[in-house]
This record gives sequence, structure tokens and C-alpha cells, in this order.
Amino acid sequence: MKNLYIAEKPSVAREFAKALKISGGSKDGYIESNDSVVTWCVGHLVTMSYPEVYDPALKKWSLDTLPFMPAEYKYEVLDGVAKQFNIVKGLLNREDVGCIYVCTDSGREGEYIYRLVDRMAEVPDTKQKKRVWIDSQTEEEILRGIKEAKDLSEYDNLCASAYLRAKEDYLMGINFSRLLSLKYSYAVKNYLGKDKCVISVGRVMTCVLGMIVRREREIRQFVKSSFYRVVANVSLADGTFEAEWKSVEGSRYFNSPLLYKENGFNKEEDAKALIDMLLEGSSEDNPCKLLIEKVEKKKENKNPPLLYNLAELQNDCSRLFKISPDQTLQIVQELYEKKMVTYPRTDARVLSTAVSKEIYKNISGLRNIPAVKDYAQGILDSGSYKGIAKTRYVNDKQITDHYAIIPTGQGLNAYGSLHDTSKKVYEIIVRRFLSIFYPAAVYNKLALTLNCKDERLFANFKVLSDPGYLPVTSYSFGKQKDDEEKYSKEMVEAAMQLKKGMNLTLDKFEVKEGETSPPKRYSSGTLILAMENAGQLIEDEELRAQIKGSGIGTSATRAEIIKKLVGNKYLDLNKKTQIITPTLMGEMIHDVVAFSIKSLLNPELTASWEKGLSYVAEGSITEAEYMKKLEDYIQKRTDAVRGLNNQYQLRTYFDYAAQFYKPSKKTTSKSTKKSKKKENE
Repeated sequence: MKNLYIAEKPSVAREFAKALKISGGSKDGYIESNDSVVTWCVGHLVTMSYPEVYDPALKKWSLDTLPFMPAEYKYEVLDGVAKQFNIVKGLLNREDVGCIYVCTDSGREGEYIYRLVDRMAEVPDTKQKKRVWIDSQTEEEILRGIKEAKDLSEYDNLCASAYLRAKEDYLMGINFSRLLSLKYSYAVKNYLGKDKCVISVGRVMTCVLGMIVRREREIRQFVKSSFYRVVANVSLADGTFEAEWKSVEGSRYFNSPLLYKENGFNKEEDAKALIDMLLEGSSEDNPCKLLIEKVEKKKENKNPPLLYNLAELQNDCSRLFKISPDQTLQIVQELYEKKMVTYPRTDARVLSTAVSKEIYKNISGLRNIPAVKDYAQGILDSGSYKGIAKTRYVNDKQITDHYAIIPTGQGLNAYGSLHDTSKKVYEIIVRRFLSIFYPAAVYNKLALTLNCKDERLFANFKVLSDPGYLPVTSYSFGKQKDDEEKYSKEMVEAAMQLKKGMNLTLDKFEVKEGETSPPKRYSSGTLILAMENAGQLIEDEELRAQIKGSGIGTSATRAEIIKKLVGNKYLDLNKKTQIITPTLMGEMIHDVVAFSIKSLLNPELTASWEKGLSYVAEGSITEAEYMKKLEDYIQKRTDAVRGLNNQYQLRTYFDYAAQFYKPSKKTTSKSTKKSKKKENE
């Protein structure tokens, strides 16, 4: 009997064949030797059927046929991959195949891809099926995964959550897109001057649209205001340093209504009045003195950051290289398939205990990369990697499916052929990884409290005394965040000698005007982080705690959601800056949803559904319990929208949003035609 190995992609299948030393001939759609067969999917081979497959009458959209919630779901082979499906089906059912090793990507989506094929191919339960779960595509990891493969049934709960996620997206997408299109598309297309309009909504993407529109409206509604700070320039060591006045307890202005926060005034004249009071009685012959009332010296340790998960990597790549989350995922997937990094679709930022025991292998391979070889050698020479299991960088409890993204130390023969951007992405992964084996950076900090007529001014100094890990993270391209102190070395050294009770000479007081700032627009990277940390957007403390660790979407789907919203023309993505803004159509769709199924816009709902899926995967709740909650939600919302009559009311909101956009030529020409028609009437 032969073993059959089924991978998610042809490239992955080839790596399995290589690791297993399968030297048999490559056939059409599979590789075979005397004792093994390796085949592959090409991503998804099977998908859920559209409503018209259940009943041809459902092809026509009608409110009377909603909601559509089948008792049993139908699936079909995707167009264009039927040939490969039939090859895989034949292999799965071959009489000489004894054990099937499922080698699709180790995660919910990979599980779903195989289970659909297994179901459509009607593979008998009498066949032995094992699940290969790996963290990288190195030969060593592939062989370990095969050796330790568990029975496929142990992943049934994960499979259940995968099926439910697909059903949820299907039911919400089909029912709510049809429902809102039937109810509101006429109003939207007429307003925009379009020939047709489908209102596309979804469990995750509508929530993300809501985040972007809310942020844009917060920026528009923001009213800028000025405030005025009082700053003293104090003479020291052939220069001056700044000390800022604050209204602390004991100040004449403590809790005064004249203040903007504790360190400024709402009006410039009040700031000037404070300066006049402080300078009263002083002159050139009798300059104003500032008494050192308090001196605090301390050391501050700055530890290396946690390792990359996909969201953190996507954020940094958006910031550093101005590439989209989708591009970052493509690059890191390529690095994974070239065996250079571990599995990319991970939410964890730490390592497992098991991998920490073998971590010297990952480090050893990095000695072949010129930019970091000295750091890798230094780690091996010092043995600093030996204690890593006792640090915050190793925590089995913080890992669900996969540990953080780290370099494998292998596949480096492919390094030279990488695109420049891919090399940069690889470099930041490598440097982040190596940094955790170096000590913290150490800063000497000095805080001064100065007294002038019982008003307090504060000054801070910071100097790097030991760079620790910082040189490791200094990548070889672009500008980096400058961690240097703002004063000269001589100035800081002089400041460090100051003692309580000394008097310092004032150079001058000045008023510094500041302005309040509006919230920042999301970039593609910060949006990914906001989706990952959706709980922070939720005001209700109990619910926030309940969904901790479950964001909007998953590491595997977030980039695709943003791409879809941009493709639907609901969002604009500036490719140069990676800043995301809504379009007029996006704002209108937001308002349609807000007036019909408002909960779709809320992170609370989306994140709680995601939490429910994780409960199914853990076995805490059943599929039936989850489906009942889902179907009840869809039924109630459909019934509620069917009874609404608010299209005219929406016009006011469309008008408000439209004033912030330039009208398109198409919209203008249609509006002109309408006005001329009215004149002729």
C-alpha cells in the first residue's frame, strides 16, 4: 500500500517530494514512486454553490425569497480546476493508497481546503487519514511533521469552525447584499449617476468600512484650537536647555479654568501674565534664578521588541517600504515557500518551548548573510541563545496554531534571486529575530524640577549609555527612528552634575504656541493592527475582555479584505503613502448600512462572531449552537429591513457626504440632464 501526500500548492508538493526522496517520475498532476504519491490542490478546488443551484428561480433577486438559509449546503468544483480535482479525486480513492497525509497549510483555511476536496471526492472513512502540521518548509520540519502526524479526526473542531466561517460569510454576504441592493441600490445609483449598483456587504469588510468612514468624519468634525505653553531657556555648559512650566499642586493656576491641560493656557495673554509675574523684580544686574528643587536620576532599560506576527510585519512594511498588506503577505509567502522563513499567517509574537531548544540551528544559518553574519556569530560565541526559553520571547500559552515569523537559517541559495523589496522584508525579519538574543539598550535619564516663585518647571535629559540590541536592528537601508538624545553630550554631562539646592540662571522665558491635532487617517499597516486589536475599539469593558485575542478577520484574510474594499471602490488606497480614505460611494454604503443593519458596522459584532468560531475550534460550543445564533440574527435583520421606508431620509446624508468630494463628470452630466428636463417641463 502507498502513502498519498496532498499539499495546497504544486511548489509545496515538490518540497515534500524532495524531503521524502521521491525520485519517481512526475505525472500529470502528481509525482509517484514505488511507495509514495505526492499531489496537490491549486488553492481552493471546491466552493459553495450559489442559490440558483438550489433553485433556478433564486437567480432573480427578490425580497420574497430572503433570507436564503438552506438546510443542507451544496458545494461544487470550481471552474478551471476540474482537471486537477479529478486527478486528486482519483488518487484519494485509489485502492493501493493506504494512508492519506493531509499537508495543506497548517491553519483553518488549509483545513477547509482539504476537507472540501475529501467531501466532494467521497473518500471513504475506512481510509487512514493523518494531518501534517508544520511551521516551515525545511526538509527537517517536513519530516518531523510527517513523523508526528496525528489522526485527521483530532482536527474536527478546527474543521467545524472553518465550515462555519464560510457559511457565515456566505449567508451574510448573499442575504444582506441582496437585501440592501433591492432596498437601496436605486437611490445610490441615481445619486451617483451610475447605470447599476450592487451594494456589497460582508461580516468583516463592512465593519472595516465603518472604521474608515468614522475616522474620516472625526477628522472633518475636528475643530482646531491653539494653546500656549511657557518655556524657560536655562543657561548651562555653553548652551541652554528647556524647562517647561506645569500647573502642579501648589501652583497659583492649579485646576484653573484658564488652562489647556496642565502645561498650557487657552489664551496667550494669560501665558504672558505668568511670565511677567515670574520676572517681576529681576533685571540685568539681578537676573531671575531658578532653584533646583528635585533631581531624579535613573537607568531605563529598553528591551528588544517581541518577534513579528503577520500584522506587525504588515504594519512595518507599510511604514518602511510603502507596500500594501497584500504585497507583504505575497512576499513573506514567497520567502516561506523558498524555506527562508517560518509560516507567515500567524498571530503569535513568541516562540514555542520546543523550537527554542533547537534555535541555534536558525542562528547558525544566518552567518551566511553578510549584513548580519557578525551578530549571528556573536550570539553563538556568547551562548546567549541558551537561556532564551526563560524569557518573554518564549511562551507556549500565547501560541494557538503557529509561533512567530522567524528566519529558518535555510534556503539562502535563493537570497540572491530575491527582488530588492523582498530582501528588505527578509532583512527586517532576520534583524528582529537576532535582536532578542542581545541585552536591553540602557539609557541614563535625569529629571529636574525647578522652582521660581513657587511655580514649577520641569526638564528631562536622556543619554544612551549601552546600545545593547540597537545596532542589530539598524537595517542597511532607509531612515530609521532616531533614538538619540536632543542635547549635546557636553550639555548632558553638565546636567548630570547638578545637585538639589543649586541655582540656575535664566536666559529667557518664552511663550510657545501649539495646536491641537485631529486623529490620524489609517494607513494600510495601522488598519491591519486596528483590525487585529479590535477589542481596543470597544467601550464595553466586559465585552472587550470577552473578545481579547480575537480581532476583526484573521491574519490570513485581513489583507484580502482591504484589497476587496479598494476593488469595490468603497475605499481609496494611496500607493505612495499607503494612506486609506473612503470614497463617496463608500460613505453612501456606510450610511445605507447605518440606517438598516447598523450592527454590521460595529467591531463588537464582528469580533464576537470571530470569538464564537474560536469557541467551536476549542470544542466549547457546538456547530448547532453557533448556526442557530447566526440564522436568528439574519432572520431578525432581514425582517426589520423589509419593513423600512427610509430611502428619502438617506438623501440628506448623501448630500452631506458629497460636499467633501469633487463631482464626477458622469454624475454632473446626469444631474444637468435632470435639471434641464425639469426646466422644459
